[in-house]
Amino acid sequence: MRTRGWACLAIAALCLTGCKGFWDPLPSSGGGGGTTLSSGFFYVLNTSNNRLVGMYINAGVSTIISNDTFDLGATPLAIAVAPNNAFLYVSTLGGIFVYTINSSNGLLTLANNGQPISSDPAVSMQVDSTNSWLVEGFPGTKALFAVHINSSTGLLASNIEQQVALPAATVQYVAISPDNSYVLAAMGSNGTAAIPFASGNANPFGAVGVIGVVNAVGGALSVAFDPVVAPATSPRLFYIGETAAISGTSNTGGLRAFNFSTLNAANLSTLKEISGSPFAISGNAPVSILPFSSGSYVYVVNKYTSSSQTGVIAGFSVTDTNNTPALTALSSTFAAGTNPEALAEDHSGQFVLTVNFGGNPDLIGYTLDSTHPGNLDKVVTGATGTAPTQPNAIAALH
Repeated sequence: MRTRGWACLAIAALCLTGCKGFWDPLPSSGGGGGTTLSSGFFYVLNTSNNRLVGMYINAGVSTIISNDTFDLGATPLAIAVAPNNAFLYVSTLGGIFVYTINSSNGLLTLANNGQPISSDPAVSMQVDSTNSWLVEGFPGTKALFAVHINSSTGLLASNIEQQVALPAATVQYVAISPDNSYVLAAMGSNGTAAIPFASGNANPFGAVGVIGVVNAVGGALSVAFDPVVAPATSPRLFYIGETAAISGTSNTGGLRAFNFSTLNAANLSTLKEISGSPFAISGNAPVSILPFSSGSYVYVVNKYTSSSQTGVIAGFSVTDTNNTPALTALSSTFAAGTNPEALAEDHSGQFVLTVNFGGNPDLIGYTLDSTHPGNLDKVVTGATGTAPTQPNAIAALH
């Protein structure tokens, strides 16, 4: 989940309306086999026309779901699917809106009588694994917010929005650990906030600790956690994407990797960065990090490189020997489009998806190479609407 750029703070909430059209054939299930190149449902925000678009990939072709395109009425900023796949949250300059998701055909229905559940113009947000809290933040306010939601309806469970004070008003990206014990918030040059989180509490936030940037001229742009892979009960690693993290090269962006078990917001002197971190990523703006659900790989997309506005994806294999996690760079990097904004994994585990704000193309779908494990093969390209669409966020069913 990732967005770039937003204009001003809260504007009065605007009602959203769906667009009409004819039905397209839909995939019979959420995923497809490797030979059919079919995906589950995913959703894209287009900033050129302020639209939300439902999509899927069928027989290797990206398809917009007819009757699943919505006029948002205000600039879209961020998007998040609840882990139960029942609700989609969309942030705009008019606030945060909720849609119900039809599990059989991916169609969305605007809920809450078309009214926002929060007036916050969140630039990044995520729902915790209990489907009870929507954690979000936006620049201009020195705080992170938790919206209490009903896991059955997706609507507000409480009208009180919890918050925790941050040391800076520069939130770029937020992530919740899959065991619901921590929240991370990338804050640009002010580093990364690490916040204890307890989903069962009336206020889930604990006291904030700050992980500083590698280089004082750099900034934290993105954060992510490894998935929990059985028999483990917590993630092995967490990641921070920073600018100016790598010296001696024109592409100074880096991926930092830390042992999650050493994270203690009250005493960050215990925090351990793994050997080799920060890792070079062949670009300058790591705007989105995607740990693959298998736990075997992690990918990071750069918005641009030192020589081009064409983005690049760097990937790493993730191994764990005798409880010592390690990252190893894949044999190559992988071209994105112009100014990519976000990465997502299709819930079938077949596709890595990216959207490109500058197009060329709007959407790219990659599959994992069968010969070189972890490498990405570009197999699908497509439009997310009538060009130019300027997509800035993507979210897929889990």
